[in-house]
Amino acid sequence: MVPDGIGDWIHRRTVKSRGHTAVVFRDEELSYEELAARIDRLAAALRERAVSRGDRVAYLGNNHPSFIEALFATTLLGAVFVPLNTRLSVPELEFQLSDAGVELLINSSALEASAAGASASLPLRRLVVQDDGSHVEPLPAEAEDYEHALASAPALGEVPQVTLEDRAVIIYTSGTTGRPKGAVLTHGNLTWNSFNALIDYDVQGHGERALMISPLFHVAAFSMGLLPTLLKGGTVLLQERFVPAEALAAIQRYRATYISGVPTTYQLMMEDPAWATTDISSLERMTCGGSPVPLKVLEAYGERGLKFSGGYGMTESSPGITALPARYGMEKLGSSGLAHFFTKYRIRDTDTGEIVTEPGARGEIEASGPNIFLEYWGRPDATAEAFTADGWLRTGDVGYSDADGFITIADRVKDMIISGGENVYSAEVEIVISQLPGVTGVAVIGVPHDRWGEVPHAIVTLAPGASLDVETLIEHCSARLARYKVPKTLEIVDELPRTASGKVQKALLRHED
Repeated sequence: MVPDGIGDWIHRRTVKSRGHTAVVFRDEELSYEELAARIDRLAAALRERAVSRGDRVAYLGNNHPSFIEALFATTLLGAVFVPLNTRLSVPELEFQLSDAGVELLINSSALEASAAGASASLPLRRLVVQDDGSHVEPLPAEAEDYEHALASAPALGEVPQVTLEDRAVIIYTSGTTGRPKGAVLTHGNLTWNSFNALIDYDVQGHGERALMISPLFHVAAFSMGLLPTLLKGGTVLLQERFVPAEALAAIQRYRATYISGVPTTYQLMMEDPAWATTDISSLERMTCGGSPVPLKVLEAYGERGLKFSGGYGMTESSPGITALPARYGMEKLGSSGLAHFFTKYRIRDTDTGEIVTEPGARGEIEASGPNIFLEYWGRPDATAEAFTADGWLRTGDVGYSDADGFITIADRVKDMIISGGENVYSAEVEIVISQLPGVTGVAVIGVPHDRWGEVPHAIVTLAPGASLDVETLIEHCSARLARYKVPKTLEIVDELPRTASGKVQKALLRHED
């Protein structure tokens, strides 16, 4: 039997796309046949190391073909893939590896220190991808060379029957309680989300050349860019990391047709000295998420004859909820678009609890569709809180729609900060700051930033006689949090505005700032 899950996509696509290039990385090409063969060898190597259905396999590394191989090999076996954010600190990585119960970690040698530190106290095995210029010699006892494992793997043989209902991926998302939660996406979630992208972003087939400049560990990059492109038979142009000049050069060199990012990435490209002389006329599709595209960015690309498709979503929706067609980019400026083809949204008045349909009426956005996640890993309480009584996802975002059904995001109930496309939940940062001696109260809010959109700003109250400076704050947070979560500025106040129940009124702080 042919599995129904995403793990078999490359094998099925190979028959239809024989001779076509699947991946380009550092000027080296992998055909669909070559990629399928490497996926089989990795799956066999994982099975030889006791990975089976339901087990968790994590990946820590920058964009690299091994990420794609690990994703498909893991899911081919019916195991669960756990992509890790490369910007996390060692304690953050250790928590996620432990919480997910990861059996095997695949990591880049460039991140060996983080991988070794995060897994030191955990009973897991590792495969190390030896990147150029950062070889690990000798490898520690619990680690093996990735390429050697593939070369010595036995024949794969039969693979289990995987259904659309099976768990495929766990992606950790920060929460309002301060502890990240693992959002479980099924094979069906990822499949239907890919269908949404194919339809609403008009992803093409063999002629598509999708430049991946955003980190693949983000659900938007691999689920809205990587998966739809490979499903349709296009070519994925992998950039190891985002560097504006290199991204522009890659667009021109490879005649990229499709690119996705966040407002910050597009702004940095248009501010790069190479912008004016780079030929970007091959681009046919540009998608942008995280927040609406600023007018100055729309205008700069518009002068080059290019338009953006926007969108709104979250990890729990795999991630697409809405898409803004490029044709409406200026007409519906600030909007996040219409519901994706196979997804629905509705708006619930947060005071009355009633569903509102009048244009302009605000309320919490709720979403439904086959792309909505299954559960939070090991957190039935949080899973129950995430859904309404009739099974719709509670996004925690406040929005409203116009008469045409285009939705606009008005506020974030969960006090989330979006910094350079990365989600920062204030509660997680506040817990770390509260551990500093003398801190009696803390609130973290987002403040505007020209490059990153917004950055965390800490507002703190101190015990009598205590002191705190921004250097100490940054040093303390940097040892415990990813750099993008670390507050860049500090404000010390006599008291924080609170409700009668003691909750900090962040809306007042944002207004006062």
